[in-house]
Amino acid sequence: MSSPGTPARVAFFGLLGSGNLGNHGSLDALLAFVRTRHPEAEISCICAGPDEFERQYGIPAVAMTWYQEHGPGRTRVDDVARKMFGKVADLVRMPRVVRGYDVVIVPGMGVFETTLELRPWGFPYALFLMSLSARMTGAKTAFVNVGANIARERTLRWLFTGAARLATYRSYRDVYSRDAMRQMGVDTSRDEVRPDLAFALPAPVPVDDRHRTVGLGVMAYRGTNADRDRADEIYATYTARIVEFARWLVDAGYRIRLVTGDPSDLSVVEAVSDDLRRTRPESAGKQLISEPAESLGELMTQLAGVDVVVASRYHNVVSALKLSKPTISISYGTKSDALMEQMRLAEFRQPIQDLDVPRLIDQFRALEARASSVVPALRAKNAEYLESLGQQYDVLSAALFGAQTSSRVALDQGE
Repeated sequence: MSSPGTPARVAFFGLLGSGNLGNHGSLDALLAFVRTRHPEAEISCICAGPDEFERQYGIPAVAMTWYQEHGPGRTRVDDVARKMFGKVADLVRMPRVVRGYDVVIVPGMGVFETTLELRPWGFPYALFLMSLSARMTGAKTAFVNVGANIARERTLRWLFTGAARLATYRSYRDVYSRDAMRQMGVDTSRDEVRPDLAFALPAPVPVDDRHRTVGLGVMAYRGTNADRDRADEIYATYTARIVEFARWLVDAGYRIRLVTGDPSDLSVVEAVSDDLRRTRPESAGKQLISEPAESLGELMTQLAGVDVVVASRYHNVVSALKLSKPTISISYGTKSDALMEQMRLAEFRQPIQDLDVPRLIDQFRALEARASSVVPALRAKNAEYLESLGQQYDVLSAALFGAQTSSRVALDQGE
């Protein structure tokens, strides 16, 4: 631990450096908070992709686990042996890593969620070891505006609740997440519910485009842990329905901007692009846009020029709503449903595994017709979210840095 009067040593912890834009958007928001409120702090990261993280941010980073640090084995047997050894080695390695920090922050992310495929002895194990190590070494830990759901698998539940109980500060991005942790046995009576951290990111300059453009956010969805035997089937069905909807948009005269949230989503982008080039060759070249984005801020810049958004990934939906864009959510988890309810857009959502294209078209038409009333309501909600996040920054400064300040971090309220 740092001695009194020396700069606080802060580490961000999570699945960072792996290309997931939502995870990095949450990080960007809290990174701005620390740099603005506590510019003297020494910042680094404990993450899944330290090399990529250092390249992108110029911030020192270390691997989250022994296995990530040393890499896979040359054979399958060797790889399994290294993974098993790594789990034991991390019992010693994690306390040594965490000992170098005063504060460890988990910035947003669905760290207590099981909505996608998740194995207990991967990230959940590392998360638990981090919390335990921080408690042992005297570091403060904060789970800031994270997502959660009830974990049915006993091992996952034990790791999640153990990590949460050891934290200095906890907050959740919706009531559902807090209730899920409470139902799993965590005392949440002092835990806050605040908006997703991405709502604190600066909004890009609005773009006025004469073309009717739809932001179509896609993801390589393969179901949850319970769907492992059907993962390929689920992926193929979802992709086929997204392709069908993209064909309708092109035939109706809309321009499509494809957006993603993770490198794995590029397979769906390719499926849509290949289909339109084959079935709509004259339209695909001028009605289809697909550009890479390295951050959630870049993705928001891309969405600034669209009229309506139809998206699957949670942070694609968040980004669209942050920009006050009329939005339809193809939801793969309760977090998306909760957000759409908060934004008073509950009727404009569908569950991803039961995606109905004709109904989606009807929802799209209805939302487009109501855009003039939807946009002002979204702007009002965004202003409310910014105020709430500004208040939370005061709480974080006091809880993690012992700072008592009355001035708040300026949050961009541009639309």
